Amino acid sequence: MTVMSQDRVAEAFRRWGYLHAELDPLGRLIPFPHPDLEESRDADANRWRSVYCGSIGAQFMHMPYPDRCRFIAERMEAEPQAPDRRRILRRIAEIELFERFLHGRYVGTKRYSLEGGATLVTALDAILDGGAEMGAELALIGMSHRGRLSIMTRVVGVQPALIFAGFGDIDPRSTLGGGDVKYHLGATGAYQAAGGRTVAIHLVSNPSHLETVDPVLMGRTRARQRRLEDSSGTRVLPIAVHGDAAFAGQGIVSETLNLAGLPGFSVAGTVHVIVNNLIGFTAEPVRLHSSRYASDAALRLPIPILHVNGEDPEAVARASRIAVEYRHAFASDVVIDLIGFRRYGHSEVEDPTTTQPLLYVRIAERPMLFESYGARAVEGPEAIVALRDSIVAGLEEELAIGRAMTAKPVLRRLPSYWDRYTGGPWRDDLDVETGVRADRLEAIAREITRHPEGFAMHPKVAKGLERRLAMVLGEAPIDWSTAEALAFGSLLLQGTPVRLAGQDSRRGTFNQRHAVWIDRETGREHIPLQQLAQSPAFFEILDTPLSEAASLGFEYGFSRDYPEALVCWEAQFGDFANGAQVIVDQFVVAAEDKWGLLSGLVLLLPQGFEGQGPEHSSARLERYLQLAAEDNIQICQPTTSAQYFHLLRRQALGSWRKPLIILTPKGMLRLPAAGSDRLELTRGRFLSVLPDSAAAGARRVLVCSGRIAHDLRAERTRRAVKDVAIVVLEQIYPFPDKALAAALGELSGAREIVWVQEEPANMGALSFVRPRLQQLVGDRHVTTVHRSASASPATGSTKAHAIEQQRLMDLAWARFD
Repeated sequence: MTVMSQDRVAEAFRRWGYLHAELDPLGRLIPFPHPDLEESRDADANRWRSVYCGSIGAQFMHMPYPDRCRFIAERMEAEPQAPDRRRILRRIAEIELFERFLHGRYVGTKRYSLEGGATLVTALDAILDGGAEMGAELALIGMSHRGRLSIMTRVVGVQPALIFAGFGDIDPRSTLGGGDVKYHLGATGAYQAAGGRTVAIHLVSNPSHLETVDPVLMGRTRARQRRLEDSSGTRVLPIAVHGDAAFAGQGIVSETLNLAGLPGFSVAGTVHVIVNNLIGFTAEPVRLHSSRYASDAALRLPIPILHVNGEDPEAVARASRIAVEYRHAFASDVVIDLIGFRRYGHSEVEDPTTTQPLLYVRIAERPMLFESYGARAVEGPEAIVALRDSIVAGLEEELAIGRAMTAKPVLRRLPSYWDRYTGGPWRDDLDVETGVRADRLEAIAREITRHPEGFAMHPKVAKGLERRLAMVLGEAPIDWSTAEALAFGSLLLQGTPVRLAGQDSRRGTFNQRHAVWIDRETGREHIPLQQLAQSPAFFEILDTPLSEAASLGFEYGFSRDYPEALVCWEAQFGDFANGAQVIVDQFVVAAEDKWGLLSGLVLLLPQGFEGQGPEHSSARLERYLQLAAEDNIQICQPTTSAQYFHLLRRQALGSWRKPLIILTPKGMLRLPAAGSDRLELTRGRFLSVLPDSAAAGARRVLVCSGRIAHDLRAERTRRAVKDVAIVVLEQIYPFPDKALAAALGELSGAREIVWVQEEPANMGALSFVRPRLQQLVGDRHVTTVHRSASASPATGSTKAHAIEQQRLMDLAWARFD
């Protein structure tokens, strides 16, 4: 056997010791053989083995940063500080006895017990205590349902009586009602740290789509840090609690990790805690991830992973303290892999012995952790009994209080910056004037087209800026991107922050925006709109990674804690939002109904049937209309630059905070007919319907939405038709009944009402609009013109598209008997 030098022995254990660490209380993770460790057999090796192969397995030598590796090594090799064993014991006992109390009082009810992973509270205590010492004032916690009730009561500080009242389902409308919804509601409270400091806690609302909360947590953290001007991330601490199977299996985890160091998305490090039961639903790790550890998904980042035995509370506290210190020192993510087990099935109504019979025999034999740890940590069994009796007596009192409650439990308080905003149904009195004076528009235009001294502009960009200024000076109609820039600039001058993120959004997918200029010679960046921001406004425009779910989730989260800002997420093409459908379904459209939470997030989804193929032609309008109910969202398809201008300003300046889906154009970005005279930006507001009073004697009315309105008008001119009116639906939801009825009322002589759309019959707004349109026109019959039903949105042939488009025109103008 080769004799290794002491330095090489130390290096071997620092690098590979975690493979031999005693991490699993049930012994399922057997040591993984590694030749460097096998060769190390002398007394010195035993010392290093005790450091790196005990209850903590530190996986950190993959990092390419010597100082960060040294940081972890020094703390692992230092003598552990004496823990507060009585506090640790009491906290674990509170968790386990609370879970056991629920198990006995609410038999057959899902609660997703934390038993087997109760030292999560030990980890959170250490993280929050350390964070408080380092200046944390607020901690945001994102987690799924396992152990959520325990964390609510024992970390966030929610009174247990409120949880018991929720189980009693005292209010049939309560979001703490039946099923597993009670585990998803957010909560706010305060944590009393060991040093006497108080840390405000916000537990983020989260659906059953486990890891979708991760980017939302980051977005909310970024917003809070921005509010507090916390560029170091010291004052706001994000903690993400994961399940092992979900961490390894959910792609959104990887997407979220990728955001960690990107400009405009960094939160100065997130502390990730994996509550690792070594099982997912009913499947064991060998069927869930191809590598040894679920935490290996985090290896895409150069960050430390601290594996720790969940039944060694003191090791859990130590690893967690190292983690929060690391995050503070390097503004970096860090992962704690807390390995334990699951005492019951996935939920308490399931029998895990049908799939893991041998494992659950062993689990059933294990005592509660507070009992086994208490036997080691305190003197005498009497102290443990007294602790148990005291905690259970307190729970009985809380149960009595909860059962006597008659009001809906309130688990959270919204920050004061939400006070001026409202949700609920739309009312006409919520509309606002959005025009901007001509002199102000001109001042904005001059600022956003002015070249910094010595800045080498790209000639194409410079020429576009010249055209932009000319438009605002009245020399040409204002195009789409100019109207957008003017909307942003006017809001910034009024003190409204603006944030826009999306794939290639700084330039614009269609080479239309150029919100960021790049010096041709130096590469220096200049963002002209930032020069307009009046405090407390700011302007951020960000390119996002080539993924959608985490990016949209982040912006949704940001909007939740910056309601006064115009927060926009732009899809490169409208159908790219498909990749973020779970964020749309679970947060954007449903958060108000499920959790009473509002958001003013704007989704910009380019749509246009330009004969370029089925990919990216359609933003899938029909999907958003299917999700629309109870005035939960706004869905608009403006057809002119002025309409877009007013719509953006309405979203920012109004008090009604609902997500806004805008189908933005592709080819129409530069279509002359979609341009607007500058005077249209100086007066009025967004119009949900564009009437056609010029055709007052019309025999037929074509009702449509989007680009096809311009095609129909052009065709009317070409055919020299005088008796056909074109009414354009600019807002499809909430459906503008009054405005549309008024527009159609001006055309009462028309007996033929035709809905015209570009999309196939099974797509677009047809199925949503037609019954509402028919109800409005009464005995006048509504017919429709559209492409035939299709499995894909559009043809891939430009010639076939042109034929189809002409056929649409012919049908729209045909004489119906």
